[in-house]
Formats: sequence, C-alpha cells, structure tokens
Amino acid sequence: MSKNVIKKLVEKHKDLIHSENLKVSSHVQREHDEWLINTIMIENIAVPFKYKRRKKYQSLAGNLVNMTYYPATENIAGMEIEVMNVVRIKVA
Repeated sequence: MSKNVIKKLVEKHKDLIHSENLKVSSHVQREHDEWLINTIMIENIAVPFKYKRRKKYQSLAGNLVNMTYYPATENIAGMEIEVMNVVRIKVA
C-alpha cells in the first residue's frame, strides 16, 4: 500500500492509526478454530497487538514493522483489557 492509500484510509476511518518502524519484542501464534491468532508486543508499549491469519507466519520478533490498527477492548475473565486490532502489518 502506498502512503497516499494509507493516508486516505486513516482519514476515512477516524479510529484507525498508522505507525511505522515499530520494533517487535515478542510474537506468539496460537490456533483458534480455523485461524491462527497472532499476538505481538511492541517495545515500550504495554498493549498487545492482535491479528488473524489462515496459515502460520514467520516470527516477527526483533523486526521493525509498519502497522495500521485500531484500539479495542476484550473481556477476559471478567476484566476489560485494552488491545490493538491490526488491519495491516508489513515488515519495514
């Protein structure tokens, strides 16, 4: 996606955030039904970033990534946890 496309997407969807050159500190993949749920943690950010894939993906730990995402909350064991739902992720 070009920068113009990303800019238009972020302008159109007010909650969408685009960040570049974020360093991945950990990357975990786990199966859920027919999907693999990917959870990544970014250095100096305490909120998990989550996305789904059909197939196993290479580990992103230690890589710089560009992401487009939006904030959300998940209810886990009766507690609301802030997460970031990733719309687009690409190695920088």
